[in-house]
Amino acid sequence: MEAREIKSLSAEDIEDLRAGRGWGLALAAELNGVPGPAHLLELREEIGLSPEQVTAIEAIFAAMQAEAQAAGERLIAAEAAIEAGFRAGRLTPEALRDLIDTAATARAQLRFIHLSRHLETPPLLTADQIARYNDLRGYGAADPCATMPEGHDPAMWRRHNNCE
Repeated sequence: MEAREIKSLSAEDIEDLRAGRGWGLALAAELNGVPGPAHLLELREEIGLSPEQVTAIEAIFAAMQAEAQAAGERLIAAEAAIEAGFRAGRLTPEALRDLIDTAATARAQLRFIHLSRHLETPPLLTADQIARYNDLRGYGAADPCATMPEGHDPAMWRRHNNCE
């Protein structure tokens, strides 16, 4: 970690933030059965989304991604500022508080962007589609660690489901 440009963010973290990926920030919705646009689009065939549903969900996803990319850049910049402050060795507690508050605000905005999109998708879906989504994502299983759905990244699945 000490070789990182920004110690608090890995290269993968930075890539995910710049791409507008979820970064695990919407788990409160996802793991409580509230579908998100990215995974709905990935599973559109299996869930049986209509063309109208796909169009609406694509619009939600596009807006989310654009906003998340901008918020991700703000979070990266805020973490870089903290890093720079420690590198320079001239931080005061007050300056550090301001930098941390800026980073926390950026992270909160990013989390809101991702979580709020989970609120927009259920009204577009039937109860059966939501149930199918949750089954396909493996959330109906008694032991999610024993039944990883096809197509999932094993490491991410284990991390999201506390399988380690």
